[in-house]
Amino acid sequence: MRVPKQLRDGHTDDAVVRQTEAEDGSVITVDFGSDAADMAVDVVDDRVLVVMDDRQFEFELPAGASEVTANNGILTISE
Repeated sequence: MRVPKQLRDGHTDDAVVRQTEAEDGSVITVDFGSDAADMAVDVVDDRVLVVMDDRQFEFELPAGASEVTANNGILTISE
C-alpha cells in the first residue's frame, strides 16, 4: 500500500505522515495533532473524505486498504 499523493504533497504541512510494514500488511498513519481531535472521515466508493474544523480534503483510497479510521487527530489507513 502506498501513501496517497494528497497526503504526501500539500494537505499535510502541519501533520506527520508515517507508513509502517508488518507481517499482516502495511499501515499509514497521519497525525494532525490535538487541534484535529474532532476530525470526521468518510469513505465513498474509492474516495476518502476528511473534514477538520475549517479544512477539508479528499484522496483516493490506496489499493489494498481495508479500513480507514480517525481517532484523536490521527487518521489510520490499514490493509
